[in-house]
Amino acid sequence: MTGGPEGTFTALRSQLQDAAATFADGPGALEGILRGIVDDVERAVSEPLEIFPVCHHSPASAIAMARRLREKQPKTVYLELCEDMAPLLTELRNCRLPVAVQSFASEIDGFPADWAPLSVVAPVTEASAEYQAIAYALDTPGVELVLVDRSSDHVFQWETGPDGEADSEGDGDPDAPEATEQTALHGDAVGVEIGDLRPRFAELEEHLLRHGRVRHWSEWWHQYVELPLGDSDHDTYRQVMLLIGSLFRRLAPGDPGRVRVDEDRERYMWTRMREHLAATATDPADCLYVCGAFHAASRVAEFGVHGSDTFTISPPSGTRWRHGLIPSSHGAIEAQFGLAAGSVSIAATEWAKNVRRTGVRPFRLEGQAGAKSAKPRKALATTASAPPAPPADRLTGFLRRPPALDALDEAELLGWSVEIVRAARRNGYLASTADAIAVFETSILLAGMRDRAKPTPYDFQDAAVTCIEKDAVPGRRDVGRLVEIMMGGDRVGRVGYDALPPLARDVHDRLAPLELRLQQRGVQRALLDIASRPELGHCSDLLWMLRRLLPRGAARPIMGERRLGERPIQESWDLALGTHERALIELGYEGVSIEQVLEQRLRRVAYAPQATAAQVLEAVEDAMLYLRSRRLADELGTRALEVLASERSVDGAPEVLRRIRRLLAHYRTCEPVLPPWIESFVKTGYAHYCTLLPTAFTDDDATVRQVAAMLGFLFGMEGLALSLGCDRTQLELALAQSHPAEPARTALLWAAQTHLGTLPRPVLRARCAELLGNPLVLPAYPRYLSGFVHALEPVPGLADFVVEAVSNAFALLPDAVLLPWLPTLITTLRAGGTELAPLLIREAGRVFPARLAELDAWVPPWRLPREPQRVPVESAASAAGALPLLVAHPATCDALAELLGCDGTWESAGARSSGAALLSRYPQTARALETLLAVS
Repeated sequence: MTGGPEGTFTALRSQLQDAAATFADGPGALEGILRGIVDDVERAVSEPLEIFPVCHHSPASAIAMARRLREKQPKTVYLELCEDMAPLLTELRNCRLPVAVQSFASEIDGFPADWAPLSVVAPVTEASAEYQAIAYALDTPGVELVLVDRSSDHVFQWETGPDGEADSEGDGDPDAPEATEQTALHGDAVGVEIGDLRPRFAELEEHLLRHGRVRHWSEWWHQYVELPLGDSDHDTYRQVMLLIGSLFRRLAPGDPGRVRVDEDRERYMWTRMREHLAATATDPADCLYVCGAFHAASRVAEFGVHGSDTFTISPPSGTRWRHGLIPSSHGAIEAQFGLAAGSVSIAATEWAKNVRRTGVRPFRLEGQAGAKSAKPRKALATTASAPPAPPADRLTGFLRRPPALDALDEAELLGWSVEIVRAARRNGYLASTADAIAVFETSILLAGMRDRAKPTPYDFQDAAVTCIEKDAVPGRRDVGRLVEIMMGGDRVGRVGYDALPPLARDVHDRLAPLELRLQQRGVQRALLDIASRPELGHCSDLLWMLRRLLPRGAARPIMGERRLGERPIQESWDLALGTHERALIELGYEGVSIEQVLEQRLRRVAYAPQATAAQVLEAVEDAMLYLRSRRLADELGTRALEVLASERSVDGAPEVLRRIRRLLAHYRTCEPVLPPWIESFVKTGYAHYCTLLPTAFTDDDATVRQVAAMLGFLFGMEGLALSLGCDRTQLELALAQSHPAEPARTALLWAAQTHLGTLPRPVLRARCAELLGNPLVLPAYPRYLSGFVHALEPVPGLADFVVEAVSNAFALLPDAVLLPWLPTLITTLRAGGTELAPLLIREAGRVFPARLAELDAWVPPWRLPREPQRVPVESAASAAGALPLLVAHPATCDALAELLGCDGTWESAGARSSGAALLSRYPQTARALETLLAVS
């Protein structure tokens, strides 16, 4: 409906037309905007179903709502809130506000996978009009509360930007400070707020702030809307809010995506309301529609009870949504919806003042924390409602009336000044009575400079910062933050025990033996003497699972650790479950017990498309460590075997080696036999890494540490693999086919060949000496040493040679080569320090002298002259007894002579002398051969 010549706002329309002609130099676009605003207001106030426009967290809206509900007593309240959140609203009585109603989905269907988890929150504070409507509807018999806004599923169906990412209705201030513990209570959730009322036209907001002499939008709204409407009558409040909503709507930039979402939400809400009216045969005169002022001035065809029914609501996706209540705070609301810091706290203070000044009795849910017990409200009378009176024009008088001058409340301002000085002194400022006087006078001065009759909290904050803080902040909090705390602080809500999901209640019940107030915010110390109180062992198990699932800091062990096969004796924990209550509640959306959630997450990790063998082995270890579930560990172990067989890279080789070693040690000490999956894993891994070894030695993407981990798996698991049917020839062929060009990998190959016996130590020592003696290779020698250090992973028996090689490097390398290499050595030892550094330190301690005085005369063992060994008489006699055997089998003797580097040929006459020479040169071998074959 648009106003005609005889409309309610004819006089106002004529005045605005004259103003447009005067200021715009003739009718045009400005006249159209101004006349359109009046048409929007008249259309909304003439609607048979009363529309109540609100602004989110506005004390003026809350006072007007409470007053109107007691006057009208509607039988049906339509509320702009996600319709699937309705079952949660009754649980608000078990909470301490502010809290947020949340819709959560961890497993999504119909949305991109990288959006998970999906979360939608709607914060509720006591100083908000929507809470007044909820409290009235839930505690008044015969009143029905109907949520009519799009569902949480439709929020993500519609809120998609051009890049495919979900947009947030409350994007936050880009210049806001970094999120703190309180401001992060909502996480990354998309915020749904009732009454989104802020200019979307940046130039308009800048113009309002500049001419209003304020710093930010929250201060402008407080000065020019909150204070004038704080004690206004219902019609004036309603028409002014509609005027503001229409103005911001018509001056909003033409963003097609944003406009489409806004209009679709309005079509959705009016469609739902008409469906409910038709289904219940409710008289629109007995209803109240609570929505944001921006949506109240809608111009869509579906607007009103007589609007068109052309809008089709799309079906929901296959995503399964969970709902619950999470704690919120003033800071979290400000951060999520782009409000100025402290504005919600100031709004709460203003709400309390308005309640005292106006005498309006606000609604509060019965049984809510801090609420007085009240008698049950009587049901509404079922009398026929009188037809509504035609709306009167309140806008003309309101716009003509000069602002009411509110006299200075000196007592209040003096109290603020004294209190801020006291708070400043507690926080390290050198404030005195003179500063209190200066703050008082400066507040009045600033208010006068800004054309205000009395200082606002924002004027007082500026004055306090100017007079007290100056240029230094001695403590954690600046003066601006102290003023916010003094005005009400960052009040943090709490979800009551009865409103928690079953999992969260189960956690609190199982941790009851700790005798702590777990819902209290902050850190609490828990001491568990499990040896004397075995029942605390169950608390320990639960705490370790919470540490695995909750954010860092929710459950932090101070003393004690959880290892495979070990049982705790004493533990100490720092618990902050009350601070991280949101995360605990969101766990409750995933299952009914903490064990179920942990099992689901481990399976999700193991069966992810991009899962690696190392990640699956970690899930196996966690299943044994936290759940002690052999069934789940065997299932995930089988999955690890499948993933390993399909991998074509060696990126996870170090982690695979570390975890399979730990699991093998556990099963060997705690189980009578190894599980079948771990035997198959070792067997498959042996063949798998043998296949990848030649490529890894030459692949630029594979690091030396990864190749060393592969060799560590092959050498460390070799005994078990061979007993399971693997062939060592496969490993020998893999090493024979490896031809690395990089020095570190070459050294790693030499170490592997030494372990297999194909490269004797004297030859390896000679190669290193040759490298040190070659001036062209000398700059690359540290890289060879890095390879030898990494070789301690697969060949720990090479520790003495590595100590020798490093010592020779320190002794012979020039400083220009040695000093740049030292950071590389330190980095290598730090990366593998848990396994490598102790080997080198232990070996160096054995080789080097223990006292400083002995160092000057000390000669390294590898520099001592090597005397030729002489064969004792009895050894020669024993060797002579073995000659017939060697003559009878010359091929064996030839192979042994070639392996030991002994040259010579067989001659019929000199066979005995050749064998004797061989036996004389290696008497120990002859004795061992004699003992083995029992030759006398």
